[in-house]
Amino acid sequence: MARAADPKQETAILVGCLLDGRDEQRMRLSLEELAELANTAGVEVKMVLTQNRERIEPAWYLGSGKIAEIAQLAADLEVDLVIFNDELSPTHHRNMDTLFDCKVIDRTQLILDIFANRAHSREGKLQVELAQYNYLLPRLAGQGRQLSRLGGGIGTRGPGETKLESDRRHIRRRIRELKQQLEDVVRTRQLHRERRKKNNVYQISLVGYTNTGKSTLLNRLTAADILAENKLFATLDPTTRQLTLPSGAEALLTDTVGFIQDLPTTLVAAFRSTLEGVRESDLILHVVDSHHPDCEIHMEVVQGILRELRADTIPQLVVYNKADLIGEDTYLPPVEHSLLISAFRDEDLERLRAVMDQFVCRSYRPLRLRIPAERGDLLSLVYKEGAGIKQQFVEQDGFYRVEVMLNQQTPLYGRLLPFIEEERVDA
Repeated sequence: MARAADPKQETAILVGCLLDGRDEQRMRLSLEELAELANTAGVEVKMVLTQNRERIEPAWYLGSGKIAEIAQLAADLEVDLVIFNDELSPTHHRNMDTLFDCKVIDRTQLILDIFANRAHSREGKLQVELAQYNYLLPRLAGQGRQLSRLGGGIGTRGPGETKLESDRRHIRRRIRELKQQLEDVVRTRQLHRERRKKNNVYQISLVGYTNTGKSTLLNRLTAADILAENKLFATLDPTTRQLTLPSGAEALLTDTVGFIQDLPTTLVAAFRSTLEGVRESDLILHVVDSHHPDCEIHMEVVQGILRELRADTIPQLVVYNKADLIGEDTYLPPVEHSLLISAFRDEDLERLRAVMDQFVCRSYRPLRLRIPAERGDLLSLVYKEGAGIKQQFVEQDGFYRVEVMLNQQTPLYGRLLPFIEEERVDA
């Protein structure tokens, strides 16, 4: 028996402007993503409407006649929302309010709503709230005419500030508070990064377009048990887990928020402190949904955001995920370092670990050490920070001969210099 539809589910019409001269494929992808975003937010899409134009109309987004037609259609279909694919200006919002009986929102508001529902950490909630207020501040209704009465002069003095100015003052105060709280969180995060750097822990960041399988990959590699759903922006809060590689080397693997085309500037600004952690990485795993028909565009979007973060010079391994869903003739863009895997195949995960191990070991130097038996403290540190360790106790001379791969940047390397034998282990 079919399950009855959820009576509380909101319905919507999606509206897009197809601009002359813009990449048609990217515009199509953008509208498809808008439908996916609506689905992620629990909204049922009833219809998608577009209009070709040379530019976005400053007063109505589309032509006034088309907007009136959409308003009538929204009333006839009794939808709860009309969602526009581009960020609407304050003027757009003000004009739409006079014409539509239902809620009118844009792509930015929809993404902000999804982020608000999915942020769980204190930092994530602060970042989303800050982005929401920064979006809302210039869009408070009636700003032009009402604020002009506060300018002073004869006939403009009143008994007190208007409700609008009171709201603006409250929002500005709250924005200052949020920025201060975020600065404290960012300071703490920076201390953690500096501690990791001081300890020379190898750091790997998972980046990629939203819904490419980054969280699933983190779960499978480290048993992290974090939320992984087939929805956009399933993960907002960064998660870091320790990863042991085949050589015995340790690394920290961090999952990050997924990217998307036309990610709102307010969100990029709010989440910059989180995303900047990518810059501290020693290796970036760029996870790509190889099954998606627009994976090449996705890759370009991710590379563009990495350039903005000044993280595009960090060594990068492109992980083409979801290999179990593609055919043998599927085209994958050629890159310098890449690997085709399925996060659900154990043998593929082992291949990925081996390749990651190769990157990690590039910063390691092969050593043969001669450690006196009474220096158990050094031996313990070698086992803690080294990789690929082989040990032999030479009883007659009372020392341990140890072969090890060790990061040359670690403070331990300097302490071990007196105990390095002339003979080196072959790399």
